[in-house]
Amino acid sequence: MIERADQLVLDFVSRAADAAHGVLRQDHRLDFVKRLRARIESERAGSEDPKAVAKVLARFGDPAALVEREARRLSGASEVPQVQAEPEVRPAGKDTAVFPRVVDDVPPGVARSRREARAELAARAERGLPFAGLRRAAMARANPMATGGRDARTLVKAHPREVLAMGLLVLAALLVPFGLPAVAIFQLPAIVWAVGAATALTSDSWSFKDRMTGLGAPIFGYAVGGVVIAALRAESAGGFNAFVEQFFAVSGVMFMIFTGLGVVWLAYRLWDVS
Repeated sequence: MIERADQLVLDFVSRAADAAHGVLRQDHRLDFVKRLRARIESERAGSEDPKAVAKVLARFGDPAALVEREARRLSGASEVPQVQAEPEVRPAGKDTAVFPRVVDDVPPGVARSRREARAELAARAERGLPFAGLRRAAMARANPMATGGRDARTLVKAHPREVLAMGLLVLAALLVPFGLPAVAIFQLPAIVWAVGAATALTSDSWSFKDRMTGLGAPIFGYAVGGVVIAALRAESAGGFNAFVEQFFAVSGVMFMIFTGLGVVWLAYRLWDVS
């Protein structure tokens, strides 16, 4: 994992160095690559997680654009931010030199706005495309930079409340076949589902429509699905008693199926909006 994180950095710096050929003088190119590597290491802050490193690299943008910016800086264009590097420091007792810290005079607010603008433009490019979030999830393992360093593990860390809510909903569905004793007048799966639903309703990561869709699916399956299936199965036997018997026989299964569908929808929307 450490080698892969380092390889992501080396590949990015190599692409920048290749783009600088024929654009920057050799001494300028070497200085640019050195300062770029130093800036990446500073932003990386010692992380060995490939996903986190990929996310850092994604913030730097296109290496060719960095080279173009450096060329404009060297040409003296006033609109290009000046980048200065502190002198290289070699800690006492260590043979490995520390990369110099690169100081960028771009105000923090401007830099943050630029990152947010790039993220918004990337999101707009995929908006309207079917299953864009699922495609990014599928690409995460093969190419962390394609997903901005996000995968299922980072999603869990970023949204613990939402993951807890989905886990409780799944647990409620799994408890249905066991026929556990009721607590007061409430069945245990219904209690667990209610806790999961309350947790989901307190989340700001899902829109109100998404929450209602995910939480309404098991209710729809239990009520409407149970009635339809029971009516079809009781049609030959006839009678209200046969209908009631069939309803209670199939409604639990329909609740489980539609709970699974609701959780899948919530998980998909959580990834897609993150």
